Amino acid sequence: MGRPLKFNIFRYNPMDPGSVPHMEVFHLEETDAMTLFVALNRLREEQDPTLMFDFVCRAGICGSCAMMINGKPDLACHTKTRDLPQEITLMPMPVFKLIGDLSVDTGSWFRGMNEKVQSWIHTQKVFDPKAQEEPMTNERAEEIYELERCIECGCCVAACGKANMRPEFMGATAFNRVARFMLDPRDERSDAEYYEVVGTDDGIFGCLGLLGCEDVCPKKIPLQDQLGILRRKMGFSSIQHLFGKVFARK
Repeated sequence: MGRPLKFNIFRYNPMDPGSVPHMEVFHLEETDAMTLFVALNRLREEQDPTLMFDFVCRAGICGSCAMMINGKPDLACHTKTRDLPQEITLMPMPVFKLIGDLSVDTGSWFRGMNEKVQSWIHTQKVFDPKAQEEPMTNERAEEIYELERCIECGCCVAACGKANMRPEFMGATAFNRVARFMLDPRDERSDAEYYEVVGTDDGIFGCLGLLGCEDVCPKKIPLQDQLGILRRKMGFSSIQHLFGKVFARK
């Protein structure tokens, strides 16, 4: 016999005029190596088929099942119930638009973020599909890969105090994307051009430095390092930008 688990789950369907936000209690017996993903599927299959939550890969790759687990954003598919107390509270992640119950729309937020930071290679070169691929050192490729491991689950955004206060704030995942393209030798943008993208209060200078983003990142991406490097680079660009305006007036 496994532990009797008590789940306090947020319920609300914004599309249903009769629905009101509330917490609903479910009970389930714990099984060996049970994850929250397994538990939620059992609850939906055995007790309430209307329970809404997201999942795709079940392997911590897609980021779809991110939610607030006892007050902390994490992935349901890699969270073992044995690592949690017998009473578990599940809430949808803040910042993102609520679809229903534990399901939120991270896709629209990330699409807007990627457009805002212009998350693509900027180059004047004309693409030639027959040309040899541009070489890159293994060291640089590994540095880029380290930042490309982001699965856009939204945990860092949900844990960010500034993102919870200001919806326009780009968040750590946006800065991680910018840092990734600054490393890429194929991207021809200058620091001044990057400054125009993230050198604002809604960008890198608006970061409070609380580092809740790195604490909750399920992929353990070194966000603290990238935030520090990006802040220094954009700080120098800010000084150059300021002096440029002074000399232009003279």
